[in-house]
Amino acid sequence: MKRTRGNARSRHPRHQRRGEPRLPAVIATLVAVTLYLALPQQLLVAPRYVLPALEVLLLVPLITVNPLRLTRQTRVSRVLSLALVLLIGASNLVSLGVLVHEMVSAQVQDGGQLLTAALQIWLTNVIVFGLAYWELDRGGPVSRTQAPRAELPPADFRFSQDENHDAVEEVAEGASISSDWVPSLPDYLYVSLTNSTAFSPTDTMPLSTRAKLLMSIESVAALLTSLLVIARAVGVLQ
Repeated sequence: MKRTRGNARSRHPRHQRRGEPRLPAVIATLVAVTLYLALPQQLLVAPRYVLPALEVLLLVPLITVNPLRLTRQTRVSRVLSLALVLLIGASNLVSLGVLVHEMVSAQVQDGGQLLTAALQIWLTNVIVFGLAYWELDRGGPVSRTQAPRAELPPADFRFSQDENHDAVEEVAEGASISSDWVPSLPDYLYVSLTNSTAFSPTDTMPLSTRAKLLMSIESVAALLTSLLVIARAVGVLQ
């Protein structure tokens, strides 16, 4: 009986669904911006408030288009959302590069500050790559909830829900094929977190070349932060 309800739900047009809430993405973006603002001056790639101000300016029209739920998408909003993620990600990777250079070429005096900065960069890395996966997979958050499943672009990631249809009933009920499930931002943040801690995919596999490239970049950045930067900082503290 439960499975019948799941099959009936999957026949409902996907464009009748409510889109993802806007608030989680806004919070994630603002946390990343705040972490950048808190970095030491020598790790910033521009005057402290220039990039954060630009990122907030990019965020404002995105909130205007979809203030509460992500149900509409235009060419301009798509470009702005990708540009916002790219800007946050690029500035964070540059800050990581500067931090590694400072460690290698200069005598570190303040190990506590270095350790804090490394943790800030690592956390920003988790957030920004989670946002990147969220923006790219299957055409983005609007496409995933508003387009019919048959019209979705090819998936960049294979989640466990995508292959649970032949499991026991209580597990299969939440599978993509029976419940019309699609991932949301927390799912992509989880993928990013596990990739940054394990330095490799865990239960979610990358399918496309761009997904594999992004996960590789994230893993390398996390490896540098975790093994090189934090290890050196702890050594200085001792």
